[in-house]
Amino acid sequence: MSTFTNHASVACLKLLSLLPYRALVSIGYGLGYIAAKIPSDRNRVIKINLKLCFPDLCETQIDLLRKQHWHLLGRSLVEKSIIWTGSEKQLSEMIEVQSSVDLSIRKPRILVNMHFAGIEGAIILSALAKRMNWPRTSGFFQRMKNPFFNQKMIEWRNRFGGNSIDRQGNTKAIIREILNGDLIIVAPDIDLGLKDSEFVPFFGIETNTITTVSRLASITGADVCLMTTTLKDDDSGYLCKISEPLKDFPTNDHKEDTARLNRHFEDEIRLRPAEYYWVHKRFKNRPNQEANPYNPSN
Repeated sequence: MSTFTNHASVACLKLLSLLPYRALVSIGYGLGYIAAKIPSDRNRVIKINLKLCFPDLCETQIDLLRKQHWHLLGRSLVEKSIIWTGSEKQLSEMIEVQSSVDLSIRKPRILVNMHFAGIEGAIILSALAKRMNWPRTSGFFQRMKNPFFNQKMIEWRNRFGGNSIDRQGNTKAIIREILNGDLIIVAPDIDLGLKDSEFVPFFGIETNTITTVSRLASITGADVCLMTTTLKDDDSGYLCKISEPLKDFPTNDHKEDTARLNRHFEDEIRLRPAEYYWVHKRFKNRPNQEANPYNPSN
């Protein structure tokens, strides 16, 4: 992108964040409606993922779910204007936090997030941290190809005092954050390559999944709590729920721990399948030289 395009994109985000929330949501649904109509690689990926995970659904049901998913993706896209540039007040009005644990108690704790449409949990926790007397929140981020936006994303995510940690960053620094009682958010439900990963079931499919949560919990003795951000029933915003610590977690088996987390994710996804992040090529790495399902020749 050119310098002009970069700055114009930032200005557009800031302008969107000034709109009434209902207007923003309507724009997002409109964008999602259009995207669902346009043939694209991502449309194909969504359809493949849904067919793999829900083999009992007919073609009509799959297509309806695909369209519903695009509507929510469009909404989440324009809502990023608030997530990335909005005020603490805007964020607290858009996302309600309900925690089964007292987040103000500084103790080693890992919050396991998953990729629903309403993600960016680290930002809302860091936005509320000062008012709620919560510790600093740290979340992992994936480097962007655009250096301008890579730096902007770090600035936006850290604007309330949070801490963005590069996924290729210093493991010792991450462990130090956990032991210090700062909140660490990990979203392990994407394929980040074969390093430090295991193939474990996800909707009955052997799926490449990072074992980060189990390994960090084993090293630090941290509590592991599930953190799920989903649409409210009245469609007015999002509800971020943080569970009590998982019992008997971690074990000595990183693979089984990771499979257990995937089972939790499945249970949540089945409750609201349209909200999950189906545009990601979740099954691109395959065990035993199985064919890549996203290969156009398949």
